[in-house]
Amino acid sequence: MERLARAAAGYYRDLTAAAARHGLTMTQAKMLILLRQPLPALAGRLACDASNITGLVDRLEARVSREADTADRRIKNVVATEEGREAVRLVRADMRGTSEAFARLDEEGRRTLYELLGRLHPEDTQKTT
Repeated sequence: MERLARAAAGYYRDLTAAAARHGLTMTQAKMLILLRQPLPALAGRLACDASNITGLVDRLEARVSREADTADRRIKNVVATEEGREAVRLVRADMRGTSEAFARLDEEGRRTLYELLGRLHPEDTQKTT
């Protein structure tokens, strides 16, 4: 578990630094990354209170949009705009430490790591694949 915690801490340090270089907080970058697919429980995925989501969305302005849910018009879904998707691409490209860490693994090693991490929290696997 200690190795997993160190790997996660390294990832979040790298994400925080890369996000800052592109004018984002770590939480804003994390939100944009999660928005690559519709997420009904965004606050839960970001580990924050639902009341914080409105402020986050407001601060992301052109990088996200609010769209009415097709099943329930009272619900607003947050969707990444083209500018938001480009911000994610730039942040990920700028995450040098993470890229270097994964480069030390061959393709089989990356597949194995991905599969093993999916086993740790299988309830999240369907949401993020």
